[in-house]
Amino acid sequence: MTPRPGRLGIGIIGAGRVGPILGAALAGAGHAIVGISAISQSSRDRAEAILPGAPILTVPEIVERSELVIIAVPDAQLESLVSGLAATGTWQAGQLVLHTSARYGTSVLAPALAGGAIPLAIHPAMSFTGTSIDLARLADSYFAVTAPTPVLPIGQALVVEMGGEPVIVAEADRAAYAEAVDTATAFSTSIVEQATGLLAGIGIEHPGAVIAPLMRSAMENALARTSPDRLDLSQLDALDALDTRDQDGFDE
Repeated sequence: MTPRPGRLGIGIIGAGRVGPILGAALAGAGHAIVGISAISQSSRDRAEAILPGAPILTVPEIVERSELVIIAVPDAQLESLVSGLAATGTWQAGQLVLHTSARYGTSVLAPALAGGAIPLAIHPAMSFTGTSIDLARLADSYFAVTAPTPVLPIGQALVVEMGGEPVIVAEADRAAYAEAVDTATAFSTSIVEQATGLLAGIGIEHPGAVIAPLMRSAMENALARTSPDRLDLSQLDALDALDTRDQDGFDE
């Protein structure tokens, strides 16, 4: 199976907060969604809302029909899923296989590579709500891209098509990258929850609205000291914690 320039048949494994959004972004760039896997009713509802009309398929059906497979499942499931599909000979030569885990590079996709697939590890560095709001937030977000050197341009091009900025992260550096993402997410969520809780405790209505300007300005000042040449406040995802508690982004 040879990927066609400019248009791919995309299948998505996992209908949590991340997979459908990336699929919708690529569909907006002209690619075709051939199907998505969804387990729970909430994930099926999410798939229908973000990708209306996209067929709900089994995982093997998605792999068999797709030129690009997006795997958006929890880290704990990723290795066994890839290996299981390899054991049944499901991966196809020339097929692009992309996972969205922050922690892993392409080594976790080795069984797919052995079957002739092309491995990509692409992680969007943002918090997801699983709604159409995320599509706008993808614009100018950074994506960590790890891939064999010959196919790095493919990964970078996919990120650009989704409206993001690709950042190359070496295979050996994915763990450190994931730690940075986890630290930023956990810290910002904890601070927001603690601050709004204190305000609510003294009777202030809408504490999130009260604290939001302070959080934005404080983060702007902190980020400006590290990246003074480029700062976009729309990407301050810590503020998502005011409305979103579940950060995993994956299917139930």
